[in-house]
Amino acid sequence: MRLIIGLGNPGREYLSTRHNAGYLLVDRLQKTKFPKDVVVKKSNVFMNESGGFIHKLVDHYSLAIDHLYIAHDDLDIPLGSYKIQFGIGPKVHNGVNSVETELGSKDFWRIRIGVDNRAAGSRLEGEEYVLQNFTEGERKTLEAVFERICKEIDHLLH
Repeated sequence: MRLIIGLGNPGREYLSTRHNAGYLLVDRLQKTKFPKDVVVKKSNVFMNESGGFIHKLVDHYSLAIDHLYIAHDDLDIPLGSYKIQFGIGPKVHNGVNSVETELGSKDFWRIRIGVDNRAAGSRLEGEEYVLQNFTEGERKTLEAVFERICKEIDHLLH
């Protein structure tokens, strides 16, 4: 079994924020046909509390941690890019840190979705920036990224 979890923040006010890129990817992935042993879900807790939610699911499914895929926003990667990596994550990401702490391991897959589109001269702090909504142009860029991610994940899982 493999488990893909999108991280984000629940609630209407966060629906289209950059911090919910993982949720938005899961919305797209749920339209994709995967093998029966692949479960795709969104976390149902706030980003910084993701670890407890993930740990419960890993226990529930008796999942080997290396079969876990966590989808999340990443300010270390520019908008329009992504990385799917095993055991390698962003420099600072409280949601991913929570998962690593709860699981006691970094040995899981990350689907790192680039969201940084800040102007070089007027960079907002990361915490403020990720809680802002994507612009319409950014959403279009993100849809193209999601298409590429879906193809790569489909390839990885078959």
